[in-house]
Amino acid sequence: MTFSFKRMLRRRSAGTAAVDEAVPAPRGGSDSLNDDAAELTASAPRAVAMPAGAESAATESSAAASAHPATTDKQVAALSGPPNIVPVIRRTDRFSVQDLLVEASYGVGARPSRLVMTTLGTVLGIASFVVTIGFAQTAAGQISNQFDAVSATQIMIEPASTRNSSGTEQATGRLPWDAPERVDRLAGVERAGLVADVDVAGQAVTSVPVNDPSAAQTLSPAVIAASSGLLAAVRGQVVTGRFFDAGHDERGDRVAVLGERAAETLGVNRVDSQPSIFIGEVSYTVIGIIDGVERRANLLDAVIVPLNTARVQFGLTAPAELHVQIQVGAGTLVSRQAPIALDPSAPENFTVQAPAAASSLQDNIQADINIVFLTLGILALLAGGLGIANVTLLSVMERVGEIGLRRALGATGHDIARQFIVESAVIGLLGGLIGSALGVFAVVAVSLLQGWTPILDPFVAIGAALLGTVVGLAAGAYPAVRASNIEPITALRGGT
Repeated sequence: MTFSFKRMLRRRSAGTAAVDEAVPAPRGGSDSLNDDAAELTASAPRAVAMPAGAESAATESSAAASAHPATTDKQVAALSGPPNIVPVIRRTDRFSVQDLLVEASYGVGARPSRLVMTTLGTVLGIASFVVTIGFAQTAAGQISNQFDAVSATQIMIEPASTRNSSGTEQATGRLPWDAPERVDRLAGVERAGLVADVDVAGQAVTSVPVNDPSAAQTLSPAVIAASSGLLAAVRGQVVTGRFFDAGHDERGDRVAVLGERAAETLGVNRVDSQPSIFIGEVSYTVIGIIDGVERRANLLDAVIVPLNTARVQFGLTAPAELHVQIQVGAGTLVSRQAPIALDPSAPENFTVQAPAAASSLQDNIQADINIVFLTLGILALLAGGLGIANVTLLSVMERVGEIGLRRALGATGHDIARQFIVESAVIGLLGGLIGSALGVFAVVAVSLLQGWTPILDPFVAIGAALLGTVVGLAAGAYPAVRASNIEPITALRGGT
């Protein structure tokens, strides 16, 4: 029996004792009866209800008054009044808010092991909810950063094409050889480079000139011509050696740079000894190996030679593509001005592939990821809510005897329901606070380990803690209703 109901019993016991003191046994004789009547008139509290047996007590008092003629009407009225056996209990003496909080706190902390298990379900649910939302926002931010670093800062320009009468594609324009210098003057342009595929007329690309008709045919790497600024424009990196410069290009030197996979195919892994490769029977000095190309990834499988070298050695007629690295947000401006800079008289002869707006892409990515992670978080949260409902219902079944005793002492079904609702809400709030804190810590810790920038809306953390309370309220609704419907007699008979 908890504190509030012990206090209620003490109040009722004190009221009964007061009545016993106020109505002493008769001492005999008319004088003593008159004294008793006067004493009752002065000290007995007024009654507001007629309890059972009050009419018989009034009849006996009237008979006593008739036996003693000296008794006044006022004394008879005092004797005939109903005795105050059960004092009136004021509304504030029943189940107050303070009693509710005391009972709920006792119910929550009375079984620590069960409290831990119940709270653990909510903690895991809220933590999973916060982690999934946090990882969704962080992942969307990382993808958006990658987009800003590559896609949003790259445009590609190529000659426009149309279909001729035979149905084949035919270019309607041609990129000038000095296209990088022309677009470099535009605002927002950082680097530019030309690239073109080279037709070697079926000549083999090898690391040694071997003429063995009986040898098996091997697939030769592709040959690509590029300007000196292409590597920086496509964000490539030199693994060893160097990339050719403008001097190599202007002179048409027979030098080559290998992509990393092409170098493995040709068996070249270092350039300090100035190894050579052969295109047909013509040797080219390998001066570098590249890797990490973020645009035009086929460069890693190719042999790259200067543009002028391809013009002289293989009859290259025109570049195929112009890759331009731009500043973030300059895509619209550069894509409109670049064709005019390349050919003011016919800008329509060029096709520009500009990046989409960064904001729209970021919103789309974040929306898609949020849907997936939010679904997982809701499922985890439902699991925690079911855990609270299950344990609360089990607690109701185990406390049937206690509930019946409280009902017998005057607690209403509404009081019992409120108690279990508050217990569930407290458990949910406690689990929400702990789970939200653990979720934020997990997002920050994983992001730091991966080198990411943690992104988490603070309202998610605060709302998740409050959401734990809502889950607790919802989970405790059915057990509370079931507890309030328990009849006192049935509970006391079957309770423990």
